[in-house]
Amino acid sequence: MALRIEIGQYYAVDSPVHALDARVKLCCALVALVAVFCSANATQLGASAAFTLGVLVAARVPGGRVIASVRPLVAFLAVLSLFNLVFVRTGEPLATLGPLTVTTGGAWAAVLYTARFAVALVLGSLVLLTTTPTRLADALDSLLSPLSRVGLPGHEIAMVFSLMLRFVPMLADEASAIMDAQALRGGGLDEGGPAQRVRSIAPVVVALLASGLRHADGLARALDARCYEGGSGRTHFHEQPLARRDAVAALVTVMFVAALALLGALPG
Repeated sequence: MALRIEIGQYYAVDSPVHALDARVKLCCALVALVAVFCSANATQLGASAAFTLGVLVAARVPGGRVIASVRPLVAFLAVLSLFNLVFVRTGEPLATLGPLTVTTGGAWAAVLYTARFAVALVLGSLVLLTTTPTRLADALDSLLSPLSRVGLPGHEIAMVFSLMLRFVPMLADEASAIMDAQALRGGGLDEGGPAQRVRSIAPVVVALLASGLRHADGLARALDARCYEGGSGRTHFHEQPLARRDAVAALVTVMFVAALALLGALPG
């Protein structure tokens, strides 16, 4: 049983989005995500979808790769849509199914919130697909560096984020190996009823937790052996100065936010 982890995997290709400074890319993505979550009408949602499609085309990432990266979260979108459809009771009734009543407000809420999260997932996925884990960690370290000046662990937060990106595929491979070993011993996770399947997960979780602790202990020993003391005074081998393309990306993001604000201010 193989576990394919597509979320966060870098897709190497020559594109304007790949060439952007990771710090600018993260800031633009954060601003765009906030703007998307503030969308409140169909016109704003359409503009957000068009902006996301433009970024996808500029990134030159295949649509199938993006879909594969967000596929594990499709179930979350479906549940979110269903909850809004059923539990929002504003507006006129559209249909009644026993004690449940679907209203126009519930239908619009299901479309609005699901579309917001779908666009946000694609934008976030594009950031991960177009930026290497090393550049992401360096960008986050640079953006969080002001926290270190006030006594907060900015560098440590960035390092934990970098380690998370690197350990997720490793732990996924180990989980796959553990489940294969359990299946060879007659303890497959796809056998028996629901209660038996839940019980069969416990040995996998225990073994995976032990493996994770072993890796963490080995990493701590390696850092200690190298006298690692955090980010104070550390430099980077590859320094990436801001370029004209970064200013263009920031300008496009500002224009997108301004367009959303203008569309929200229009009547109707």
